Amino acid sequence: MKHLSINVSGLVQGVGFRYSVFQLADQMGVVGTVKNEIDGSVSIEAEADERILYIFLSKVKASPSPFGRVDKMDYTFSDDVKSYKKFNVIG
Repeated sequence: MKHLSINVSGLVQGVGFRYSVFQLADQMGVVGTVKNEIDGSVSIEAEADERILYIFLSKVKASPSPFGRVDKMDYTFSDDVKSYKKFNVIG
């Protein structure tokens, strides 16, 4: 189990991006959170097997929302697992 922190910028607010990330995480068995940030970006905290997280990361980069667009994505992997029970949309 690994922890992945992602910050995504682009057309990611007001286009169903958080809900699409939630659906993707649910389908893949990823737990964590997704929330809008004041600067217009979206932050994602995700936990799963490392192999699953790399697939999740590539799907987020491609924008799971058909109306969204990812222009920039920063991410870090860590062993600092928070032990989320499910995936939640915050805000």
